[in-house]
Amino acid sequence: MALQYTRVGQSQRAACKFRMNCSAIVIAALYKFVTLDDCHVWRERLHAACAQLQLKGTLLLAREGINGTVAGSRAGIDALLALLRADPRLADLEHKESLAATAPFARMKVRVKHEIVTLGAPAADPTRQVGEYVDPAEWNALIADPDVLVLDTRNDYEHAIGSFHAAVDPGIQSFQEFPAYIYRHLGGQRQRRIATFCTGGIRCEKATAFLLGQGFDQVYHLKGGILKYLEQIPPEASLWRGECFVFDARVSVGHGLVPGSATLCRACGWAVTAEERDSSFYRADVYCPHCHPQADARTTA
Repeated sequence: MALQYTRVGQSQRAACKFRMNCSAIVIAALYKFVTLDDCHVWRERLHAACAQLQLKGTLLLAREGINGTVAGSRAGIDALLALLRADPRLADLEHKESLAATAPFARMKVRVKHEIVTLGAPAADPTRQVGEYVDPAEWNALIADPDVLVLDTRNDYEHAIGSFHAAVDPGIQSFQEFPAYIYRHLGGQRQRRIATFCTGGIRCEKATAFLLGQGFDQVYHLKGGILKYLEQIPPEASLWRGECFVFDARVSVGHGLVPGSATLCRACGWAVTAEERDSSFYRADVYCPHCHPQADARTTA
């Protein structure tokens, strides 16, 4: 099996110095929607393998597939991917990689869940139908069309520190609120072209499956998610604004997947940008513009 290395092209020159100087901690984000009737067996297998390979992170298993992010050595990540892809159902499993200077996770969790990404809409099945994939290189042209609704499927605290230019924030606090947003705001616009995006692509698989099931017939999603876009598109050609929230100790990443400047507020858990840390409504480990009693998080974000 050929080793899966992150490709660093001309669009990532700004990240090269970081990549060469940081310690060799590889972060692999992966998912696949596929029927896994034996997910409990896989849980034991992956728990043992990750312990042996000294990997840290989270892997979620359900009858609908696998989802997770793990970090460790180059050899450890390659061995885990080889184990997964040895199963014919997961042979074409795709993953995205980035690097970190310090360990982004404190422990390893392998869990069996009802869904690998919780939407609460059983009819939304990405193995049956999904929206049209759009490669990062084609994404700018799509979302620049004024007739296209660009819809961020992530949570409000993720959107707050960065998103695509002109993207709509549904203002949801969990993905389970996404269907209610569609019913409330877009129920009468089923002929509208909708371009969705999320961090790594998994939420959009279900979001577009749900939209198609509701009668929307022109639905698109960013292939590989924001992470693939930031990896491939150079800053000078990018329509991304801000940083991308990630669910690990890095908190956020920027173009080239270099760790960003955001930190987490210990009081409320929101990501706090460098600009917000200069605010009078910020006090380290006490409050931030999102939870300060005299600050409105929606207007200071």
